[in-house]
Amino acid sequence: MTSSQTHPPRQGGNGTPAASTPAAGPAATTTGRPARRRTPRSTDRGASRVFRWTATAAAVLILVVLFAVAVFLLLRAWPALQADPSELAAHAAWFPADTSLLGFVGPLVFGTLLVSALALAMAAPVAIGIALFISHYAPRRLANALGYAVDLLAAIPSVVYGLWGVVVLAPWLAPAWTWLSDTFSWIPFFAGPASQPPRVVLTVAVVLAVMILPIITAVTREVFLQTPRLHEEAALALGATRWEMVRTAVLPFARSGIASASMLGLGRALGETMAVLMILSPGMLYSFKLLVAGQQQTIAANIAAQFPEANPLGVSTLIATGLALFVITLAVNMTARAIVARGTTRGR
Repeated sequence: MTSSQTHPPRQGGNGTPAASTPAAGPAATTTGRPARRRTPRSTDRGASRVFRWTATAAAVLILVVLFAVAVFLLLRAWPALQADPSELAAHAAWFPADTSLLGFVGPLVFGTLLVSALALAMAAPVAIGIALFISHYAPRRLANALGYAVDLLAAIPSVVYGLWGVVVLAPWLAPAWTWLSDTFSWIPFFAGPASQPPRVVLTVAVVLAVMILPIITAVTREVFLQTPRLHEEAALALGATRWEMVRTAVLPFARSGIASASMLGLGRALGETMAVLMILSPGMLYSFKLLVAGQQQTIAANIAAQFPEANPLGVSTLIATGLALFVITLAVNMTARAIVARGTTRGR
């Protein structure tokens, strides 16, 4: 038999062909199963480690800056905190002679909170309505145009808002404030007579409401767009109208986001300086009269007005009021975080 002849297949014990032996190779094991491939080591592990440490450093930097600001305010305000009221009055002409530092800061804190609360009360409902219209009612092209317009409002400098408030808005609102004072003078907020020109806290609140409107609208709009589509479709499938769908599916889902957006707007209103300085006729009283000039003042506007001519002790006094504003802003932000965290927990 020559080598070119083919050998017949080997027969098993029962006359059937015997099972062929698996070929030996790198992918074969003693059990005949293919070997598990080794996962190659990730080539971008170093880049991932660098990114993680960079993100951690950025987070730590934020905390360091916040701590540094707090330490700076405390150290620079310490001379005013331990000085006698008579010494403060002798070195600062604008400091009341018969008032302590706490008595000086109190009306400023009151005026800041009053103006900011009024601005938030005006801006939040309008911002929520605009956000709902953009996200659920407006056609796509109109929604895009309104979104661009809202974002553009946020880019306008505060000094422009101040000029607009003094030149355009105040004269335009003067008849309305006079009517409010004449008609509702029995309400303490509208007790008059209304000042002319109306450089009063209510005019400032309207300007601040316009300034914080883009922030609240933009954040609220994004929160509304994050509502699960299945929730909205389920409400509509059960026969709900568009408003009932918004009330039962969209608003409950966005409750914590709306609160967070409102707190962001409130933080902007608390620290606003130029618009308040240009419009408001200042005063140092605990007064709820919104249509009378010379009643209230805010911390930021008072610092901007008195800082250029302040001596070292006067600067320390102003920084002490800035420390109070820092504490208020920090409390507002912590409250917003607590509201968002509680809303997230309930959502789970």
